[in-house]
Amino acid sequence: VQLQASGGGLVQAGGSLRLSCAASGRTFSSYVMGWFRQIPGKEREFVAAIRWSGGATYYADFVKGRFTISKDNAVKSVYLQMNSLKPEDTAVYYCAVAEYYSSSRSSYDYWGRGTQVTVSS
Repeated sequence: VQLQASGGGLVQAGGSLRLSCAASGRTFSSYVMGWFRQIPGKEREFVAAIRWSGGATYYADFVKGRFTISKDNAVKSVYLQMNSLKPEDTAVYYCAVAEYYSSSRSSYDYWGRGTQVTVSS
């Protein structure tokens, strides 16, 4: 599985960004696509995930009500709509694939290159 993330950039606090992650290559009939983020010097942390089959979604507490994860089966893509961004959301965002839902990074087998999100105050 190859993953390509895009959509990062610089935005002011309170603004919005939409990240995209396109999957190609081998895919599973039922798997989970997730978004993680990493701030320099800190561990990579779970942000959100979505089940490819059924569309159940999962969020970290710190993004509930602000971020929305969605998918488009036709183009094998997952999106992360980020609203009301805060300076503390500044990080490199990664998309990843797992066979089963988990918020643990160790459960995800495939990772895309990250995309930088910078939120200015």
